[in-house]
Amino acid sequence: MNDRLFEELSKIPGYLGHESARNEVGITVSYWSDLEALKQWRDLPLHKDAQRLGRQKWYEAYKVRICKVERDYGFEKEI
Repeated sequence: MNDRLFEELSKIPGYLGHESARNEVGITVSYWSDLEALKQWRDLPLHKDAQRLGRQKWYEAYKVRICKVERDYGFEKEI
């Protein structure tokens, strides 16, 4: 389901990318150009199906945060 969702997500105008991490806790962060693009993702029928299945089968709990990135920077050591 995750692969199908992100395939559809990438077709929405305003989608900028995503990052995921999975271990004891799963975290996925998706990036959007604006709230209207994010609403299109929220309203996508496949996303609604995934939410329903998540509540029924996959998750004990989940949390959604909508945030504005003000700054993004990092460091990578060259090897």
